[in-house]
Amino acid sequence: MAHRGGVRSSLARALVVSLALIGVFGAVVAGVEIALLADQDVAPWWLLALFPAGGLVHLTAGLEAWRRRPSNRTGPIMVVGALSWFVVALANTATPVLVAVGVVLATTPLAVVVWLLHAFPSGRLRSRTSRLTVAGGFVVSLVLQVPGYLFDPGASPGGMLSVGHRADLLSAGTWLQRGAGMVVMLVTAGVLVDRLRTATPGQRGVLLPLYAYGILAVLATPLGPLLGPSAGLSVAQVVGFQIVVLAGVPVAFAAAMLRGGFARTAEIQELSAWLASSAATPELLADALGRALGDTSLQVVYASRDGRSSVDGDGATVDTEALGEHRDLVDIELGSRRIGAIVYDATVIDDAELVRGAGQVAALAIDHDRLTAELRASHADLRQSRARLVEAGDRARQHIAQDLHDGLQGELVLLALEAQQLARTGGAAGLPDAATRLRVGIDGAARHLREIVHALMPAALVERGLTAAIEDLVDRMPLPTRLAVVEVDGRLPATVERTAYFVVAEALTNAVKHAAADTLTVTLEHASTRLVIGVTDDGVGGATQAGGVGLRGLADRVDALGGRFHIESPAGGGTRLLVELPCGS
Repeated sequence: MAHRGGVRSSLARALVVSLALIGVFGAVVAGVEIALLADQDVAPWWLLALFPAGGLVHLTAGLEAWRRRPSNRTGPIMVVGALSWFVVALANTATPVLVAVGVVLATTPLAVVVWLLHAFPSGRLRSRTSRLTVAGGFVVSLVLQVPGYLFDPGASPGGMLSVGHRADLLSAGTWLQRGAGMVVMLVTAGVLVDRLRTATPGQRGVLLPLYAYGILAVLATPLGPLLGPSAGLSVAQVVGFQIVVLAGVPVAFAAAMLRGGFARTAEIQELSAWLASSAATPELLADALGRALGDTSLQVVYASRDGRSSVDGDGATVDTEALGEHRDLVDIELGSRRIGAIVYDATVIDDAELVRGAGQVAALAIDHDRLTAELRASHADLRQSRARLVEAGDRARQHIAQDLHDGLQGELVLLALEAQQLARTGGAAGLPDAATRLRVGIDGAARHLREIVHALMPAALVERGLTAAIEDLVDRMPLPTRLAVVEVDGRLPATVERTAYFVVAEALTNAVKHAAADTLTVTLEHASTRLVIGVTDDGVGGATQAGGVGLRGLADRVDALGGRFHIESPAGGGTRLLVELPCGS
């Protein structure tokens, strides 16, 4: 993976060098074997050369798969297959010891193909059945191969591996090996059919021909000698056909693994190096993960502050319940804490554990971006809250000005005119009545002024404290209202008392106006360093914090004090407002 800034980790360079050395070693082995086979006349030279050539094909496909996808074990399995082919080719040389080794391991390439079938596409044996079947394949190739050379002196140079000719045991061993091999292939076919059944349509289109080819390639070994003569093929041609078919297996699997129909695990280790050397912004991080996993549509979302929802890099809420067709999600944790999730295309990536592994590699960067997203969201909320507080202040001032202009100011103007009239009348008759009217007007203006002052700062709150002021509110409610006070003794900070009073007043007003409730409950509890306020009604529900100016203003005021504002109001289930305010000890 070519990272921004041209950074390439030493780990990747070491891997490339190691694979290159393995490739050179394999090429040298194949060259030496071909040279050793050149003087043999036991079979056509081209046929003998196909064995090391098949090993080279396995090696090339395996090294390329290993290089492209270093965390996937499919490449190493193919390299093991190449080794088995090189060993089998030794049976055609003139050196007795090498021939004996080749005879003992003659059928191991078939076991490797079975291993490859079960391990694709992740390179791992994902079930106990697969592990037992692959182990059974190697037992068939290694253990049940023993009668073939142990009771047949002609199977090894000078009978060096034989204990004598026993045709009966040789025949029984041969049939046992074939029967056990068929059982292994039948179980393998069952496992593969089950995988096809659970695969997506896109994956099935890749897996079906691949699995069918792999099974037929294995079956070509026992069936070739039986079907070849009926097709007019010589023994050399049948063997050559078998070798070519088996050599095509790693090519087909490598092509399927790298074509993008399955999750691309290449370069995840390189991702770690990139994260260590680059500033991973949310956009660059998602792009790097997408490149590492082969899914350009990949998205990274971050856990919100309360952990109950997800946000994007700008702090905007993301609905992870409606991802869309073929979209899937893997949560990413740091320690035991959920920090975010990776949303990906399940038709491109079929291995959720691979996504989880990539997420763990990038967990620190994801957590850093989560904090950044949370900070951005907090800044946005703060700006909006400040704007709403300014607007609320402007509305309050406008309302006070309107009340003073329309009410108290008009009354004072009339009183001034009456006073002026009294001054002109001097000792005229009717002066006492005029004075009485003036006094009544002054009392009315004073009462109006007290109402305005009470709306701004209730006298009961100022003089007697929060509990008395709330009791006064409850007593004046037109609905049955219950008040429960726990551990609220003495006075609290003035800002806390004012905020708590207006929270209760606004909640009760909303309940009377909109909730269609029958009963109300108000609770005040001084819990340690926090004042907990609850207002509950049994009305129609459906209230939201964003639904009215009053609630939004209260939420902003609570937030400004560092408190918590929470409302629960399911439709038909009433409304419960819960507010926590820090208030010291």
